[in-house]
Amino acid sequence: MFLKDSFLSTLNMSIRTPPTLLQLAGESLLRDQASIITALEYLSAELFPLLFIQAYRRRIREPLKAMVHAWPFTVLPLGCLSQLSLDQVLKAVLDGLDVLLAQEEEDVEEEEIEEEEEGEEEEEEEQETEEEEDWDRKQEEQQFFSQFLSQMLRLQHLRDLKMDSPSFLRGRLDQMLRCLQTPLDRLSITNCQQLKHSDLTHLFQCPNFRQLKSLHLFGLSLMDFSPEPLRALLEAVAPTLQDLGLDNCAMVDSQVEAILPVLSRCHQLRDFTIPENNFSVATVEKLLRYTAGLRSLELELYPVPLECYRIQGTVNKERLALIRAELVSGEVGITPDGGQQQEECKGDSESWEAEPQAQHG
Repeated sequence: MFLKDSFLSTLNMSIRTPPTLLQLAGESLLRDQASIITALEYLSAELFPLLFIQAYRRRIREPLKAMVHAWPFTVLPLGCLSQLSLDQVLKAVLDGLDVLLAQEEEDVEEEEIEEEEEGEEEEEEEQETEEEEDWDRKQEEQQFFSQFLSQMLRLQHLRDLKMDSPSFLRGRLDQMLRCLQTPLDRLSITNCQQLKHSDLTHLFQCPNFRQLKSLHLFGLSLMDFSPEPLRALLEAVAPTLQDLGLDNCAMVDSQVEAILPVLSRCHQLRDFTIPENNFSVATVEKLLRYTAGLRSLELELYPVPLECYRIQGTVNKERLALIRAELVSGEVGITPDGGQQQEECKGDSESWEAEPQAQHG
């Protein structure tokens, strides 16, 4: 409102009113167009409305464009110029606006480029930090692994080996296995999903595991792993194996079906646990059938069949009780109903314990 009133008061000023010092200063500046364009950045804001009107009246285009570009206020009230004749001078004002808008767009682009460069620098710094931390972690693991191997070499009569979360063995398990100097009786590995397939192959092919009495693999991911190395190991230890645990190994129907024939020949087996795996009713039924002849079995622990899970991933207790009764009594069919839920219900795995084989064989 102040700007508009200032413009109008300037336009309506009587020619009989003596010019003010401000007006005289403005007229003096306008006599030299180059000087006024250079001086704009140093001028007081109160001079701009007066100079703008005077430049408009005199139709001085270049100073007009420069003043629009350097305008110190948030509003440029062009409506106040309607009392003057609109000609090419107004075009100079609009040209000045174009320059101003272009400059603003350029500033925005520069800001975006700067922000993008800053983001790239931060990303590079984060990546460098992660690489340094990863390098430090690998160095610590290598140092720990070297100490571990030196201790293993001293155990000349080792018979029982238990390892919990040995992530440092990833890609190095074969080196550890070569340190074993005597056959093992018991082997237990828990919580080591990070082992590579090559590690598992070395594990199942280790010659010092051929006389195992107890084999526990808990939380060892066998997903997408060929069942042949495990089948070969079970074949070798079948005469001596008394305790077999394959809990939470992400096994599927095809993998367990591959070891069923050799499993049925483990006649010394007393404890067999294979819960928290992804088996159908048909596969659990086959497990019961193939282990029916193992008269030494005292403990059997099986996963809840996939068909017993609701879509939400919770166990349908009523259906589980019914299927369990059918499995134990041998009345279940190879192709159970409810199979459409198999791919949707793999979470919250539970288990159920079968009666001793002497009762349901």
